[in-house]
Amino acid sequence: MVREWDDGRLVYNQPAGHVEPGETLQHAALRETLEETGWHVELNALLGIYTFSNPSSGITYYRVCFIASPLRSDPNAELDADVEEAVWLNYRQVQSLADEMRSVITLQTFEDYRSGHRYPLDIMNEFPRQ
Repeated sequence: MVREWDDGRLVYNQPAGHVEPGETLQHAALRETLEETGWHVELNALLGIYTFSNPSSGITYYRVCFIASPLRSDPNAELDADVEEAVWLNYRQVQSLADEMRSVITLQTFEDYRSGHRYPLDIMNEFPRQ
């Protein structure tokens, strides 16, 4: 998890971000995880695709959530400016921080993971392939 600033308050979230021009979604997930946590990871599966419409801003967010395994930490990595820290939390700790999550999607992904949701990465067809 990352503890990050969002609209002036500290919240918890999974690493997340945007896809850069010419980048595949899977590559973006790897890059964003490194930039926000300092960890290199390996993507194992697709957990799900989520949408959330923020009632206060009217913006709809789309999240594609992956399941990944940690490979190694980069002690020299500089975390994104809005990230205070990267933290490892167990499920009980995540539940206790429900009011501090960035959005309802964050908690839902944990529930889906615990329920066994898994989709193979090859369900995604991204071009160009990397």
